[in-house]
Amino acid sequence: MDQFSNKFDLEDRTARFGEDVIDLCKSIKVTIYNESIIRQILRSATSVGANYCEANNASSKKDFRNKIFICKKEIQETKHWLRMLAKSNENKKDEIRMVWREAQELTLIFQKITNSLNN
Repeated sequence: MDQFSNKFDLEDRTARFGEDVIDLCKSIKVTIYNESIIRQILRSATSVGANYCEANNASSKKDFRNKIFICKKEIQETKHWLRMLAKSNENKKDEIRMVWREAQELTLIFQKITNSLNN
């Protein structure tokens, strides 16, 4: 499968997003200012893919809707922590901005999915 096809495979895309956040966090020197932020962002970013996998194996439409809503909440939380990470690591702003852009795209995707479930 080529990279273009993977862009539309949401399970792979959310997993790669988590991996990108892990790589970003590994590249940052831990300080008193960013230690708790790094822990939080790792939790929220990696849970997006895990919850999406659970949504794909949902036992009902209600269960699917709930898991997708959790994905949306976790990606929103991740965007918040990315903002805080950028503030505490100004030398990494460009890298953080790239990850934030992907988080924003995922936010829009999950919003579209939740909107379509309300119809």
